[in-house]
Amino acid sequence: MTKKLIIPTILALMLITGCTKDPSLVAPTNQYSTSNYPASLDDLNSVLATCYSNLRDPNLYGFNLLPKALANCTHTANSIWDGDGFWNEMAATNMTTANSYVLGTWQSFYTGIKNCNTLMSAADFYAKNFAKPGEQQAIDQARGQAYFLRAFYYFQLECYFGERYMSQSSGGDKKGIPIFASVPTGLDSTQKPRSSVKDVWAFIESDLQQAATLLKGTVWTGNDRGRASEWAAKGLLGKAYVFTQDWANAKTTLLDVIQHSGKSLMPYAKYHDAFIGITDNEFNEESIFELNIDLNSNGDYGVYGDAPNSTSINGLIWCPWALGYDGTEASAIPLGYGNEIMHDKNVLRFGYSIGSYGLVDNPNYDASYKPDKDGYISDKWPEKIMDPAYKTQAMQVRTNQTADPRLFVNGLQPWIDSVQFQAPVWQRVSRPNFYANQSDKYGFSIRKYSPIFNSVNNVKGGQADGANIYLLRLADVYLLYAEACANSGDNANALEYINKVKRRAYSYPVDAVSPVDYASLTDQTSAHAAGDPVLGNNPLYYERWAELFNEGHWWFDLCRWKLGASEASFFGSALNVHSGALNFPDKSYAWPIPLNEINSNNKITIADQNPGYN
Repeated sequence: MTKKLIIPTILALMLITGCTKDPSLVAPTNQYSTSNYPASLDDLNSVLATCYSNLRDPNLYGFNLLPKALANCTHTANSIWDGDGFWNEMAATNMTTANSYVLGTWQSFYTGIKNCNTLMSAADFYAKNFAKPGEQQAIDQARGQAYFLRAFYYFQLECYFGERYMSQSSGGDKKGIPIFASVPTGLDSTQKPRSSVKDVWAFIESDLQQAATLLKGTVWTGNDRGRASEWAAKGLLGKAYVFTQDWANAKTTLLDVIQHSGKSLMPYAKYHDAFIGITDNEFNEESIFELNIDLNSNGDYGVYGDAPNSTSINGLIWCPWALGYDGTEASAIPLGYGNEIMHDKNVLRFGYSIGSYGLVDNPNYDASYKPDKDGYISDKWPEKIMDPAYKTQAMQVRTNQTADPRLFVNGLQPWIDSVQFQAPVWQRVSRPNFYANQSDKYGFSIRKYSPIFNSVNNVKGGQADGANIYLLRLADVYLLYAEACANSGDNANALEYINKVKRRAYSYPVDAVSPVDYASLTDQTSAHAAGDPVLGNNPLYYERWAELFNEGHWWFDLCRWKLGASEASFFGSALNVHSGALNFPDKSYAWPIPLNEINSNNKITIADQNPGYN
């Protein structure tokens, strides 16, 4: 599980924290001097490192964004934790302007933008004052990475906070987000109005075009594999074209990535274990842009504290549950906080149709068996077990692939799958203790990006995750290309690229016709048997949901396709929502501009707030 640090966090470079309007923070006393720094390429790369390390900010992929915000508002997870009203707002998809997760997302993505703008200025300064002959390519590569990362941060912000998505004929004049093309030099320059949606997307696309040009032909190896590449820039550019319904440019750009990046879909055996922290599976043939996560917090509480590290602590929230030391579900032990499990309706949507299970007496139980000495996984223990007849059926589901195999990439099934408490102790997965012995509950734990090999709380040196996070991979590109084809009259290629993704999931050769192929763009999917009226007959929608499950993409898809009401109806309820059946207010397709921003930015007023939040 030991991994090398790909992009180090440079704590010596303490820059302005976010897009604050406080004059005392415009020019902090601990900011490096721009009169003599950067004076070397190493210095320049130190500035660049902050552009990357910000991705692991506690408000972003380091902790809050995926498990607390997105997993709840997409109902990927069901949260038993009920002590945070803002968390509950995410599950109810009914955010307020004071929501801390909304504010944290806004501030930390803008901090990333500020860091990228700082790199641009630093590169100009270094090129003018200290650059040596032969260093221009390295300077351009630094600029290219900063352009990509700035575009990535703006892409995320616009999708969360833009008033609406653009279509081919409308939406471009709606309110987007403020654009900062350079580092503010004074209080006045921190006051920016909301740009139009069209202008924000044009800015994103321009940055990505610049990045692709500056990074053209660059191949990163060794400890540099986590850096942005030409193909990351083109892949995200193609995604931007899809999100703005520029189908012609989307097809051209995405096909370029497909045909010339050298990337391919990894085989299912690798794919099955590509999200759980196995070092050999990192930066693989499918990965286009990947966030390195080290299983080492250097003595701190994950992403919090002062010690430099490259970890995250998402697994604290959506960790697996294992049977208790006494072998019961009532004493089940989480490998973290145990706040969330997979929402049961996701099990059904993946096509799992044999119902849940009951517990029966173990016919092989041996009261003299000592699990603490001889192992917790044995036919002789515990006293109560999953009904063996049901277990046989459940194993046949996997063997016969009567449910989508990606269910078992994303979820851990009680009594069948197992996890490691702490090396070398393994234990069967359990329903969580709050679902103990309830035969109408599935109680799957989340597997993707979850700690399988250790309790997050028992990591030597402090809490830490160990699984890298894919921010862009080829399967996403295939499905984006399929969407562009479907919307430009090329149904044959649309169907083929959807089927390529599905074939991999079922272990068939990607490029050959298979028995599991969809016959049309309206064919039945695994979600049909679950009574899903939308994803049940839409292979594109279903494949994006199933393939990219719990990777942070589905919120954007359901918002741009306006699936909020149907999603709320399908999931029905959430453990931490107490107002009755789930619903999806129209306002929630865009998150609110945080109240803090309105109060501190005289160019954004209450009248500029997204509809429904005033």
